[in-house]
Amino acid sequence: MILVNGLPNESVSATDRGLMYGDGVFRTLAVKQGHPQHLQRHLDKLSADCGAINLPDLDQASIRQDIALVTRDGRNGVLKIVITRGSGTRGYKIPSPSSPTRIVITAPLPDYPLRHSSQGVAVVMCHTRLAIPAPLAGVKSLNRMENVLARSEWNDATIAEGLMCTSDGAVISGTMSNFFYVRDGVLGTSDLRTCGVAGVQRDRILDHAKAHGIPLTMKPLHQADLIRAEELFLCNSLMGIWPIFACDELRWPVGPITRQLQSALFQSNDG
Repeated sequence: MILVNGLPNESVSATDRGLMYGDGVFRTLAVKQGHPQHLQRHLDKLSADCGAINLPDLDQASIRQDIALVTRDGRNGVLKIVITRGSGTRGYKIPSPSSPTRIVITAPLPDYPLRHSSQGVAVVMCHTRLAIPAPLAGVKSLNRMENVLARSEWNDATIAEGLMCTSDGAVISGTMSNFFYVRDGVLGTSDLRTCGVAGVQRDRILDHAKAHGIPLTMKPLHQADLIRAEELFLCNSLMGIWPIFACDELRWPVGPITRQLQSALFQSNDG
């Protein structure tokens, strides 16, 4: 089901700035038996992202009404919320006032194999690089061409995801996921101040680590140092946590910190 500004519709104006310039933001989350998972966390992220690109304050009440309508069948699925700046005349100048377009979409859950979580996944190192510094670092904007190009680099069904680096070899993320590693018993991930997207599942992992005394560092692991990592894993709101067991010729076990986080996030009802 698709709602545009609260009404059933599959179309937006050809002059919508989300279409013309990628002028907007979005969030994607899981729905279980009609209940959006960690919805307030996602709305808070969406609101912060709107602020980052100078969109009007997010109308959370209207979004919640839309969500209630599209999830009333009580099914499992995927919920995507898109906010664009709305229609405007030709040119980059932001129209004043703006009239944002609100899009809420439901879709079936992806058919991820259970072994991705239990046994881990094989990944590739993408050639497409993330630009730094990215002025919208951390923001989930509609401009995702780096990710699109990176995902086009493989068609092998045995590869579940690709890792994306900066030009200096710092591993930042997967094409659709956040990236974590464990090295010398310390959980690590990039701080995303220069590029990347700050996901809700990533925040939940960081919150759990801080609350339960898991040593934590916020700096990237460089590609050349992957061999020295003890554990690697990916996360997003649909996959949960996928351990990485292979990247090209390198191999890793599914380690205890990864398993602890998988168990903790599965059992948690936060947000």
